[in-house]
Amino acid sequence: MPTFPEDAGSRPRSRAASGRPAVTRDRIVDAALELSAESGLENWTLRQLAAAVDAYPAVVYHHVGDRDTVVVAVLDRVVGELTLPDETLPWREWFDEFLPTVRRVLRRYPGSARRLALFGPSVAAAVPTMNAGIGRLLAAGFGTESPFAYNLLLATACQFVAMEDDRESAMALQLDRCEGYASYRTREDLPGMAALGESVSALVADPDLAAGYYERLYDYAVQRCLDGLEIRLTQLNALGSLTEP
Repeated sequence: MPTFPEDAGSRPRSRAASGRPAVTRDRIVDAALELSAESGLENWTLRQLAAAVDAYPAVVYHHVGDRDTVVVAVLDRVVGELTLPDETLPWREWFDEFLPTVRRVLRRYPGSARRLALFGPSVAAAVPTMNAGIGRLLAAGFGTESPFAYNLLLATACQFVAMEDDRESAMALQLDRCEGYASYRTREDLPGMAALGESVSALVADPDLAAGYYERLYDYAVQRCLDGLEIRLTQLNALGSLTEP
């Protein structure tokens, strides 16, 4: 890790003369993205970021801004990694392909899902994804409800990934609670808890099954949202046919 000498005079005046790459906005955001992948979006400091580009924190502030401004830039990069499906796909097939991509990308950068769920990306970063997603819903017939439907799907996706990020960071507590829930599997007087206990017990007994739990839960959540929207679209189509001259 680079050090910051106390004597500024001992440091070459030119980065190029010392063989060090120039500090640019892109290089700073690249480093912040890497730190977010390694330790989570909320777990690095501006000083650590400055050290990663071999500069002083004031240099980072000069090129990008304060930490929150850097985080916004990181989130824009994260959103930019999302791959958009073929725009000619029917709306449900489009989201069936897109939503798993959302989880894969957000999981690379723990903490990004929580931030996106709360504040979203910048407008410029959001435009390609939102235009494509809402556009598919408009084409399907959701009409003025299209932005609501899109926000429902993306908010659900972000919230479930954020939950996965948070729970992974407290795995010991989760394992302890799993054992507690599993103990209810034989309680015939509490059928709901018994069903949960059986489910949790199966996870505790099978590491491979446990490893895929959150991916299955995420898929279940977004698929049930899509099911609901499909029913809603049928209702909208019925209402439209009733109002046609």
